[in-house]
Amino acid sequence: MSLAAQEEARAWAAAAQVPDPEVPCVTVADLGILRWVRVENGVCRVGVTPTYSGCPATLAIELAIETAILGAGVQGVQIERVLSPAWTTDWITDEGRAKLRDYGIAPPQGQSGKALALFGETSVTCPRCGSDDTEKLSEFGSTACKAHYRCRACAEPFDYFKCI
Repeated sequence: MSLAAQEEARAWAAAAQVPDPEVPCVTVADLGILRWVRVENGVCRVGVTPTYSGCPATLAIELAIETAILGAGVQGVQIERVLSPAWTTDWITDEGRAKLRDYGIAPPQGQSGKALALFGETSVTCPRCGSDDTEKLSEFGSTACKAHYRCRACAEPFDYFKCI
C-alpha cells in the first residue's frame, strides 16, 4: 500500500469517528455526509456534504473532521464543502439508522420500504415500543431536521429524523 493510500485510510478512519454535534449518537460517516478523502500532492482533501445548506452545525463538523485528521498525524488538511448532489436521508447507513433508533430518535423511514404520503410520512414508528400508532406534535423538534412525535401506544414523546 502506498504512503498516500495509508494516509487516506488513516484520515478516513479518523474522520469517520467524528460525531454529529446535534445528534451525537451518529457519526458523520453514519449520516453519509463524509463523502471522500483523497491525498494528492501531500494534501489531504476531504469532501463533506452538509445535511442542508443552512445547517448551523456545518462549520463545527468541518472543524471537528480537520482536528480528528490532524490528530491522526495527517498534515495539510483541506475540507471541501460539497453541495451537489445535495445530501439525502437515503445516505444514512443502516448502522446509523439503528443508532438513531437506539438513541430514541425515529430514523427516516423512506428508504426502509414504507410508503410516503405526498406531503409527509404515512406513519412513523415509535423508536421505543415499535408501534406505528403515533402522532405528529410539531413539524420541528429539537433541530430543524427533526419533527416531534408522540406514541399513542406507550405515550412517550420522541423526535423523528425527517426525510430529505
